[in-house]
Amino acid sequence: MTTQTVTSQERIKVALAHREPDRVPIHDSVWNATVDRWKGEGLPPNVPVAEYFGFEMSTIGFDDTPGFPIRAVEKTDEFITETTPYGGLRRHHRDRSTTPELLDHAVKSPEDWYTIKKRLEPDYTRVDWISARRTYQTARHDGKFVLFSSVIGYSLAQRYIRSDELLMLLLTDPGLVRDMYQTQTELVIGMARLMLAHGFAFDAAFLMNDMGYRGGPLFSPKLYRELQFDLDRQLFDFFHANGMRVILHSCGCVKAFIPHLIEAGLDCLQALEVKAGMDLLELKREFGNDLAFMGGIDVRLMADPDPSKIEAEIARKFEVAKKGGGYIYHSDHSVPKNVSFPQYCHVMELVRAHGAYR
Repeated sequence: MTTQTVTSQERIKVALAHREPDRVPIHDSVWNATVDRWKGEGLPPNVPVAEYFGFEMSTIGFDDTPGFPIRAVEKTDEFITETTPYGGLRRHHRDRSTTPELLDHAVKSPEDWYTIKKRLEPDYTRVDWISARRTYQTARHDGKFVLFSSVIGYSLAQRYIRSDELLMLLLTDPGLVRDMYQTQTELVIGMARLMLAHGFAFDAAFLMNDMGYRGGPLFSPKLYRELQFDLDRQLFDFFHANGMRVILHSCGCVKAFIPHLIEAGLDCLQALEVKAGMDLLELKREFGNDLAFMGGIDVRLMADPDPSKIEAEIARKFEVAKKGGGYIYHSDHSVPKNVSFPQYCHVMELVRAHGAYR
């Protein structure tokens, strides 16, 4: 008797349908600086991390920027200061291991935004077709679950406006913020239509919108309902109509938004930051019938010198989260460079051991 191999695409589809596959699907995000460290600790230099550990998703996006030129303004041994395609100015560590320092933003007045808005029409040139097709064809050959990805909503607006000013604008000029959200929604749908019409068949959309911080949501559920809810529902309905699930990445504590996201039609929430109070077990109990989850494994414990801590974390959470399907492994954000290669190999061993259904 031959045993039929379950592909990643099939495995994740089953999990997102709240059924139990052969094992919990596996995916993760790893810092470039972490990869550089791992190459000195045993990771084969010519093998991508995703291939080595068997990550099961492949992501394809498009250029959602207004296309301002990128140029280096200053370079030091530690930092690079450069302009962004969104018209801003950022200072990065050279290894890109931390959040960049935001030095300047393009939108300082409504007039600035309406000038930029003219540059945000869907267009064939927003896709690197050669690279995108290569990624897509490779992923399909390998049986991966293929994602169409984009930033939306508040996270997108932050690329144009300082965070403190943006939070004030939610109250003082909601019409401007709403226009930014709606412009991006129209761009995302337009670009997805274009790619679908040119031979791409995505399994899901992976949308990114950071709406929380360590202490709670960045704004109230009331403001979410007023400014973003119907646009999210429009996005989710579009993707569902094209046979795609929707996964939303949102950093911080976003539990207050979950009932609204479920009502809008969200299928899966990622990444469930433990340090922000996002408890995978609590979320599974409260919302697991209506929403799948991806993440929730504390990266701080991955780096702890006592391996029993991450062992207990994975064993305890998998026991509950994997029941009935609806769960995909991921760290609770991304894997930082303080996690060694041997430590992460141990994490993967635990994920496979505790993630098996049969």
